[in-house]
Amino acid sequence: MIELESGNVLDIKLKEDAQGRDRVELALQGDCTLSLTPHQARVLATELIMAVNRAEVRNNLKHSQNVVRGGQFGSDQRRGLFHQAFAK
Repeated sequence: MIELESGNVLDIKLKEDAQGRDRVELALQGDCTLSLTPHQARVLATELIMAVNRAEVRNNLKHSQNVVRGGQFGSDQRRGLFHQAFAK
């Protein structure tokens, strides 16, 4: 069970369909249920992990840029080669 920001709960269960095949069910507080094959659930999980990784990289880049802008380096060091070449 996963608590979401909106106060809703996402429940993930493994169930069998009428033919005895495994299904992964994602249920949002009874309002909506998504029934996936194991392969579909694996693809969804992979997509979620990749999106989270992109968000973490983006957040780390923003944090790194804020540290650099925070005054750790002199203004000449921050400008870099490209800015100096075009400033002439």
